[in-house]
Amino acid sequence: MSLALFDLDNTLIAGDSDHLWGEFMVEHGLVDAALYRERNDEFYRAYQRGELNIADYLAFALAPLGRIAMDELERLHRRFLTEKIEPLRLPRAEALIAEHKARGDVVAIITSTNRFITAPIASLLGVEHLLATELELADGRYTGAVLGSPCYQAGKIIHLEKWLQDRPDSLQGSYFYSDSHNDLPLLERVDHPVAVDPDPILEEAARARGWPIMHLR
Repeated sequence: MSLALFDLDNTLIAGDSDHLWGEFMVEHGLVDAALYRERNDEFYRAYQRGELNIADYLAFALAPLGRIAMDELERLHRRFLTEKIEPLRLPRAEALIAEHKARGDVVAIITSTNRFITAPIASLLGVEHLLATELELADGRYTGAVLGSPCYQAGKIIHLEKWLQDRPDSLQGSYFYSDSHNDLPLLERVDHPVAVDPDPILEEAARARGWPIMHLR
């Protein structure tokens, strides 16, 4: 039995759920359309370049959540799943999850995107374990603050090590599937790193290191 870790965005689904949530809020009039879309796109381009200031991005992206009641957020997220996520599901990705489960592996999603956005997606994909950026709650609402460190770049290792402290699993024989060069720190820690439909920087790194490259689209 091994640990099979999966990035979510552009790995298990054919898009970025964090960026798409911003688009969804614009489309449904939850934020100022022109200003929010421009900044959301700027942050996404910075992420793709590996230059994202994660603190600045989270301050921007999480602020709207605190202005919306939790029951309304849950209603909106159900609509988000239908409109934005369902069309991005990848049969090959879900077959790969099933393959690891059939072997008896422990399957987990590890993503920089926050738990509010990703927990329902993990459930949709049938993945029990989720490591994600955690959000602060007060009086039944999100505050716009993050609990602990963001689950981003080397922060994924911090989240993973903390999670493993309370589990019998280890990184011996472990897999990690990702599309992004932002995940190189964790890819370098597992026994079986796999580049999935990789961005150009990760593809170059994978070829240089002899890592397998997989296409799930």
